[in-house]
Formats: sequence, structure tokens, C-alpha cells
Amino acid sequence: MTNLDLSIIVLYLLFITWRGFRSRGTYETTDDFFLAGRSLSWPLIGLSLYATNISITSIIGLSGSGYETGISVFNYEWSGTIMLLIFAVFIVPFYLKHKLTTMPEFLGKRFDERSRLYFSIISITMSVLIDIAGALFASSILLKGIFPEVELFVFVIIMAVVTGLYTVAGGLRAVVVTDSIQAILLTLGSAIVAVVAFQQIGSWEEVRSAVAPQFLSLIQPADDPFIPWPTLLISLPILGFYFMCSNQHMVQRVLGAKSLEDGRKGAIFAGLLKLPLLFILVLPGTLGLILYPEIENPNLVFPELMFDFIPAGVLGLILTGFIAALMSSIDSALTASSSIATMDIYKKFRPNSSQKQLIKMGKVFILAAVALASLWAPFINQFPTLWEYLQAVLSFLSPPIVTCYIFGLFWKRATADGAFYSLISGSVVAGIIIINNYFYTLFFPIHYLYSATIIFMVSNIILVAVSLKYPEKEISSFFDVDEGAIPPAEVPWYKSHKFFALMVLLITAAVVYIFW
Repeated sequence: MTNLDLSIIVLYLLFITWRGFRSRGTYETTDDFFLAGRSLSWPLIGLSLYATNISITSIIGLSGSGYETGISVFNYEWSGTIMLLIFAVFIVPFYLKHKLTTMPEFLGKRFDERSRLYFSIISITMSVLIDIAGALFASSILLKGIFPEVELFVFVIIMAVVTGLYTVAGGLRAVVVTDSIQAILLTLGSAIVAVVAFQQIGSWEEVRSAVAPQFLSLIQPADDPFIPWPTLLISLPILGFYFMCSNQHMVQRVLGAKSLEDGRKGAIFAGLLKLPLLFILVLPGTLGLILYPEIENPNLVFPELMFDFIPAGVLGLILTGFIAALMSSIDSALTASSSIATMDIYKKFRPNSSQKQLIKMGKVFILAAVALASLWAPFINQFPTLWEYLQAVLSFLSPPIVTCYIFGLFWKRATADGAFYSLISGSVVAGIIIINNYFYTLFFPIHYLYSATIIFMVSNIILVAVSLKYPEKEISSFFDVDEGAIPPAEVPWYKSHKFFALMVLLITAAVVYIFW
């Protein structure tokens, strides 16, 4: 690590903070601050979604899992691409025609305030304790490897202050522009590391001869401890639907689209950008089996590749990409949790608040969220692995929410009571499984991905049963909104979102087939 590398990192942090403050004062309403005035084009949306999805935890987690279990971890990514295509084609029109600001707002409009408040609390909790704190923790581990004499908490504070400042200053527009820059840096940096790693091996045939076949296959046995193949059918789509279609800090970018076509194409573009991650993040980790056969901590394989093979100057650029990924994750979660806290909780109790008051409270919530996450981040070290922790938490908390969104969007007879009781029952089942798996054995342990399927099915049964047993007299007014409010874009077929989606679907199928 040379002075040149350090200079590049410091200059980047200063530039990003300055860029955020340049956006200060350009917003007058909550739409301006939280949704960039609904003026985002599809390339910005796609790059921002991509940068948000690929956090520092994903970089370390995907490469580390590529080392420990092989390329099967990529199943999370290609299934996420499929969910983004479904989101773009079928769900984005619902969200945009209702001019939503937050995801809990959808449950409030479709069902009632009980479901909205429940999801608001869950969303804020997950953003603060998982998204923000997890990113702070992972990046601090990386930086401490570079500067071992500095305490972990110091790095947490530095990164929290920088991201908090430019997010408070610029709102979502600053975040999206920043994310777009960071997405490009991240991809270029990771690609350089991947190319260098492949050059060290020599050829793909040498990789196949040195690595066990199961490490180069996406599909694993039903008893696989990481991703059993049956979970590809239900569990991974559940997690993918939650993260891509109902998670505030992902969907918020699409809600800020300047048109329906831009929202759709942005989501499709993000799905396309996820596919190269197999080659620039996952496979380099698997190559580490050859280059570092006895590494103690698999999560360090990507940093090891950087420090061992990347020259000065270029190393600084790649580390900047890592920091960029961290900042993207944090700023996204900050704007997401702030918009929910402001619009779904604060405004509910202060309905007469002015636009300026709501923006001010949004900034306060951003500062509060980053402070709480900074305090929690060091305690994540108590858990075995960060990646498994994140996926397990999503598996336990997201299925009831996914149930409400799917039935709320596509079944007109779903009722408010059905949604609320499905949320409660799903949470109870999740709590029982968590107690059994981690605290007090009641029955045999259940893999967290199989748990997601069980919780999802219970939630579905409760929602349908309650809705049919106690039907509402009138169909929800949610479906009465005139779809003509968003005029369809007149574009040639080869420029339409449907053609883009089909192309991405075919590319995804080809990648899965090759590495089956």
C-alpha cells in the first residue's frame, strides 16, 4: 500500500462528499429529496440498482463463498436477475401509477395501516441493523487489514460520517449520481482483479483439472449445507422478490423514474449487470483454491488477490471501488430508512407537516440511522459469518412480506385482515424456527432456506383462508386507479422494455446452462 494508493482513496472521498453538497438546495418537496423529483433516466436507475445490490458484503461474501463452496453462490444473482425482469414487466406499472414514495405505503393503500406500520418497522430495523451496519462492519474489516494498528471502530465512524454527510446534503439525486460513478469504478476494479487471477492460473483447462467438479457447478445436492437445489424453486425466488421488488432501498430508484419505460428499462439493465458477477467476483474466489489452498479465512481471498498481484496506483483505484460499494450500500439504506420513517411513521402522527418540515425530519432520521448502525456494527463480529447471517435474517423476516405483496398485486380478493394475520402468523412461525435452530432445540434443525419456504407457505395459507372466510364487501379501491395516467411509451419494438427483457432472459438461460 503506497502513498499513491492512499492519495487516490482520500481524493475520491473528498470528491464524493463535494458532489453530494453540490446537490444541496435543489429540492423543495419530499419527491425532490427522496425520489429525485421523479426525474431519473433508465441508465442512472440501472447503475444505481446495480451498485446498491453489490455491496461490500457482497464483494467479500461472493468471492469468499466462491472459495469455500464454489460457484453455487451465483444462484442468488441469476435468480435475482429473473426477479428484476418480473418486476420490470409486471410490477413497476402498479408502483408508478400510484406515485408511491415508500414500499410500506403500498401495503397501506392496498390493505390498511396495520400492515403498513408493521412493514415500516421491519424495513427500518433491517436497513439499520443489516444493510448499514453490515456494510460498515465489512468495510472496516477490509480497512483494518490495511491499517492493523487502527481500531475497527475508527473506520466505522469515518465511513459513517462521509456517507451520512453527502446523503443528508443531496438526497436521492446525490445518491443515484454517486452510485453510478461507484458502479463503474467497482466493475472496472473487480474485472482487473479477475483478469489478473486468471492470468496467474494460465487457462480454463488448468482450472478444471485443479478444482473439484462440484465447485464449478451451480446445481448442488438436496442436502448441500449452502444452497440445496430444491431451494432454487421457491426459497431463492422469495428472497429475490423481497430484495428486488419490495425492498425500499432497491425499489426507491425505480420510484424516482421520469417515465414508466425508464423505470422498466432501468430494472432490466440492473438485471443484465448482475450476470458478469460470476466472472468478476465468484470465479476469482474459486480460483483462490489454487492460488491460496490453505487460506484461513475465505472472506479474505479477494483482498489477498488485490494486495498480492495488483500494482501501486491501480490498487488504489480498486480499493476505491471497494469503498464505493460500501458507500453505495450505506447511502441507499439511509435514504430508504429515512423515507419510510418520515413518510410512513412521522407523517402519520403529524399529517399537517409542511414539505420543508418533512425534509428536515428526513435528514434527522438519516443521522439517527447512521449513528445507531455505527454503534451496532462492531457487535456483528459476534456472529460466525456475515454472509450467512444476512441470508438467514432475510429468510426468516421476508416471506410474510412477499406473501402480502404477491397477493396484494395479483389477487383482488385479498383482504386487509388476511394480510395482517398472514404477517403475524408468518412472524410467529419464523420465531419458533429461530428459537429451535439457535437457542433451544424443539425439533430437528431446519436450513434457513428451507425455513423461508415453510414460512412463506404458512403465510399464504393464512392470507387465503382469512380472505375467503371474511371477505370484504367491496374490492379495494387500489385497483380503480386509471392505468391511462401513465401513457405507454411509443418506441420501436427493438427499443422496447419487452425486447430488452427477452434478451436478458436468454443471456441468463445461457449462463445457467453452461455452468449447470
